[in-house]
Amino acid sequence: MNAVTEAKYLYTHAALAAVPQQEYQQIDVIHDAETRSAWTYLKPRGRACFTLGLLADLRLRDKNFEADRGQACSDGEVFPIEYSVVASADPRVFSWGGDLALFVMLIKARDREALLHYARACVEPAWRRLCHYGGRTTTISLVQGDALGGGFECALTSDVIIAEESVRMGFPEILFNLFPGMGAYSLLARRIGARQAEKMILGGEMHNASYLKELGLVDIVVPDGQGKEATKDFIRRHRGQSNGMRALFRCREFTNPVTMEELMQICEVWTDAALRLEDRDLRMMQRLVKAQVRQRDGAIPDSVPA
Repeated sequence: MNAVTEAKYLYTHAALAAVPQQEYQQIDVIHDAETRSAWTYLKPRGRACFTLGLLADLRLRDKNFEADRGQACSDGEVFPIEYSVVASADPRVFSWGGDLALFVMLIKARDREALLHYARACVEPAWRRLCHYGGRTTTISLVQGDALGGGFECALTSDVIIAEESVRMGFPEILFNLFPGMGAYSLLARRIGARQAEKMILGGEMHNASYLKELGLVDIVVPDGQGKEATKDFIRRHRGQSNGMRALFRCREFTNPVTMEELMQICEVWTDAALRLEDRDLRMMQRLVKAQVRQRDGAIPDSVPA
């Protein structure tokens, strides 16, 4: 099996589901009875991006949540999951988003089918989160490290975003002549308006947590190292309002809905745009991959390469 054929095989829906039941390879799921919450920690192998294995684990987690009817067991206590928190196991980085190295390979191979499968695999867990898993939970993103591209998109799918002070978030895709195609435009436009969303996407800049709070994209900013406790504190303070809060956030689904159809159509646009990239764009993508490898290995760059 050559590399192109192997990539096509890996990005079928069958491969995405091929993870043993109840076993996670690239996430940790921890249930907390005291706060009635489920914490999903992202821990992709290799670079901190949305790998095939990570996407498969997220799909399995959602499947298990549905099978358990939104309940969990911790310390012998069965309780409904009222809060779903997503965070990173690495405090240096929340997520760098899409698997750029794979994008380069598939674009060079002109493999539209594999690119589209990958985009759809990213959108599926994002949409489930936007729908609060059937209205059962309030969703929270705890961002303790940088969130780029798809990582920022992932954070934006939650009802509440709690970020530490040194966090930077942004969409660098325009640097290699592309755009974030797994929900960024839909999510930003509904929060800050279409014009501001386009400005942010086309700017390609990294923004600090305080600035994003001023824009209305981040809800709470806390000192570095205090994000986890701040998240638990938020849940405790709103415990008596959890039912009303869930209902209020679910109203967004009706007043400003993000539909699966919309997200899937944008995946098509993104895939075709990716296939139009030129060699210089792919070289820039590869430079970003190298920067991510250096950061993973401990040589943390001050900024995204320009």
